Amino acid sequence: MRAKKRNKNGLKIFVSILAILVIGILGYIYSIYANVKDSMDTAYTPVEIETFRTTNTGTVADSSEDEESRADAGAMTPSELLEAGEPVSILLLGVDTGDLGRTEQGRSDSMVVVTINPHTQKTTLLSIPRDTYTEIVGYGTSDKINHAYAFGGTAMSINTVQQMLDIPIDFYVMVNMAGIQEIVDAVGGITVESPLAFNQNGYDFVQGTNQLDGEAALAFARMRYEDPAGDTGRQGRQRLVIEAVIRKLATPETLLNYQTILQSLSSNVQTSFQLSDFYTLQSQDYLGAVDNMNQQQLGGTGGMMNEIYYNFVDGTELTRVQDLLQAELELE
Repeated sequence: MRAKKRNKNGLKIFVSILAILVIGILGYIYSIYANVKDSMDTAYTPVEIETFRTTNTGTVADSSEDEESRADAGAMTPSELLEAGEPVSILLLGVDTGDLGRTEQGRSDSMVVVTINPHTQKTTLLSIPRDTYTEIVGYGTSDKINHAYAFGGTAMSINTVQQMLDIPIDFYVMVNMAGIQEIVDAVGGITVESPLAFNQNGYDFVQGTNQLDGEAALAFARMRYEDPAGDTGRQGRQRLVIEAVIRKLATPETLLNYQTILQSLSSNVQTSFQLSDFYTLQSQDYLGAVDNMNQQQLGGTGGMMNEIYYNFVDGTELTRVQDLLQAELELE
């Protein structure tokens, strides 16, 4: 009788401990979720842009239209486009605001257009050279495409890219280049495989494996003139840094430091993605497409005009890129 009672008491204690453990784990998970939501709310910065398009499922409205207008037109927002499992486009902007002590608006140091097509299970990344000569939409002039951010911020950059490539931009993610340093330090440093050896800002980078803290990662991503590939090479190294940060974020040790990481992200990232959009992107169709990446580079010929260097894109190359992206977005 006493043995049974002891067994019952032991079982109650075990269940109680297990319940406390489960509650503690759930509370920790909720704490992470709450912090992620707060960080996403901080980073979420919608902009008014000039775009609409027609897809197989209907018109996609621009972010400046109100809900009543969208409903009357039978239009879809970018978020609704995601929910419908349609192809989407994203503009990635790396800007130099705050970099090297700057306090002015800055320019977009890196511009990459990403299309994700869950139907073809394919993702295309198009790098746009920052010196590309094009019309700056809303400013009444033609200039280097990276000046669009200096003249009119994210909205002008998006509108300019949309017109040049003749596609809509559904979402954007803007990262402050100065924030790269904070983000890398927050994850405890990164490892990159450099395609070449070079010196930048007092750092000696070897060809092959390099262990980088935040300041070194920023220098690694910024070097341009010593790279035989010029701006194309720099964009490749910027992608290496971003990929290394993503790999580090996926490691277990970063979980214990998530609050510092989220703080660094929310302080240096702006995006039109909402938390629900990121959850949708975790669906199998979109994840499968991300695993199949096609890297593209907008070509062109470097030259001088009025004693200023530009990257001039001819009609043949521009048409090639426009046709490629329009096909990936399944535009009519």
